[in-house]
Amino acid sequence: MKPDFLHVSRRHFFTQSGLTLGSAALGSLLARDLPAQSPMEKLAAAAPHFAPKAKQVIYLHMIGAPSQLDLFDYKPVLQKHDGQKCPEELLKGKRFAFIGGEMTLAGSTYQFKKHGQSGQEMSELLPHLATVADEICVLKGMHTNEINHAPAQMFLHTGFGQGGRPSLGSWVTYGLGSGNRDMPAYVVLLSGPPGGAGTALWSTGFLPSVYQGVQFRSSGEPVLFLNNPKGHSAQDRRQVLDAVRALNERQLGLVGDPEIATRISQYEMAYRMQASVPELMDISQENAATLDMYGAKPGQQSFANNCLLARRLVERGVRMVQLYDSDWDHHGGLDKRLPAKAKDVDQAMAALVRDLKQRGLLDETLVVWGSEFGRTPLRQGADGEGKQTAAGRDHHKDAYTMWLAGGGVKAGVTYGRTDEMGFNVVENGVHVHDLNATLLHLMGLDHERLTFRYQGRDFRLTDVHGEVVRPILA
Repeated sequence: MKPDFLHVSRRHFFTQSGLTLGSAALGSLLARDLPAQSPMEKLAAAAPHFAPKAKQVIYLHMIGAPSQLDLFDYKPVLQKHDGQKCPEELLKGKRFAFIGGEMTLAGSTYQFKKHGQSGQEMSELLPHLATVADEICVLKGMHTNEINHAPAQMFLHTGFGQGGRPSLGSWVTYGLGSGNRDMPAYVVLLSGPPGGAGTALWSTGFLPSVYQGVQFRSSGEPVLFLNNPKGHSAQDRRQVLDAVRALNERQLGLVGDPEIATRISQYEMAYRMQASVPELMDISQENAATLDMYGAKPGQQSFANNCLLARRLVERGVRMVQLYDSDWDHHGGLDKRLPAKAKDVDQAMAALVRDLKQRGLLDETLVVWGSEFGRTPLRQGADGEGKQTAAGRDHHKDAYTMWLAGGGVKAGVTYGRTDEMGFNVVENGVHVHDLNATLLHLMGLDHERLTFRYQGRDFRLTDVHGEVVRPILA
C-alpha cells in the first residue's frame, strides 16, 4: 500500500505545511542575525582601531551648566560695559531660553588670575583647580545645537537631542569591552538628582543592553537589590541563580533572543559583584591624607566621595565612569549659588587630577569636565518659572568652556577663543560632535568606523559630523 503523502497535491502540501515552512525560514533568519558572541564575550577586552592614548575615562558633568564667564573666560570689555544695554547687533540671530525684555550686559563680580607656568586664567572661585592649572587643557570655544537642558544633555552624551540613542559610555564599552569581569564596564555616580534627561544619559539606546551604564551609590546599599535578602545566604542565592539560569538557557534555546543571554550574564556578574563592590565602595580603606585631599567623608553621599570612588574604579579596570553633579542652573541668585557649587566641586576635582598623576594613572585616564552648554553674557533676574530673583544668567549654547586632563591631551594649554563680550566663538571652535570624536580617538576608536546597524542604517555617536581636535593631542 502506497503512503498517503504520495497522493497529496502540491497545493495541498503547501497549504498544510505553510506554518512549518514559515517557522523554518524565520528560524533561519533569526539564526543569521543573532550575535555570534555571548554577552560576556561581548564585554571581553577588545582591540581598538589603533593604539589608544587613554584606557579609561572619568567624565564630570555639572548638570545645569556653570557660568564660564565667572569661572574661566574673563572678559575685560564685558566688565567695562557691565549694566549697559546690549547692542542690538550682538543679539541678532540669538536664541535664549527664558530671558526677555531689555537685554543688559553682565560682567563677572569675581577676580581672575593667571596660574602655573602655563598662565591658565581662572577665577577666585576655583583656588584648588588653579593648583593643577598646568595639567589641564581648557576648551573655551565649545558650542552645541540645543538650548534647553534635557535635549542638550542628550546631545552631549548621545550625539542626538532626543532619547533612544546610545550614550558615549555605551559606545566606548561596545567598542572596547571591559577590563574587569567582576565589575561593570560602565559605572555612573550621582551627587544630587539626575538631569532633565535622567537615565537616558547612560542608556544603551538600540545597542545590546549588556553595554548599559550601572548606577553605583556612594552611601547605603552600593547597588540597589544587589545584596541578599535578610535570612538568605550566599549559598541560597547561588541555588536560585542556578535554577533561574537553567530556565533562561532553556528559553534561550527555544527563541534565541540575545537579551536572554544578556540577562544570564548580568545575573552572574551581580553575584560576583556581591564580593567585589562592597570592598570597592569602602573608602574608609583610604589613608587620612587621601581623604583630606579630596574632602571625602566615608559613609556620605557627595561629589568628593564620588571623585575618590572614580579613581578606585579606574584602578580596577572600569572603562567608563561618569559623575553627575546637580544644581548648576543659575537663572537667579548667581552671587550666592555659584560660589557654593564651585566650593562643592573645586577641591575634589583638583584632588582627582593630582591623585591620578601621583599614582601614574593620569597618562592613561582621560578626565573630562563640563556641561551641556554655558551661560549668557546678559543679566537675568528671573528663575526658570519667571519668578523675579537676584541676578543670574540664562542658557547659552553658542560659546562655553570645558576642560580635559590626562589621557593623551596636551597639558597647560587653552584652545579656542570667544569674542570680547563672550557671545560667540571667534577662534578654534569645538562642536560637541568634535569633542566626542576626539574622546573616542583618544580611546583608540575611529568615530567614523565605530558604527552599529539598526533599522537598516549604520548609526554612530557623531551622526555624520565631527572632526578630531588634533591640535590638543599630546
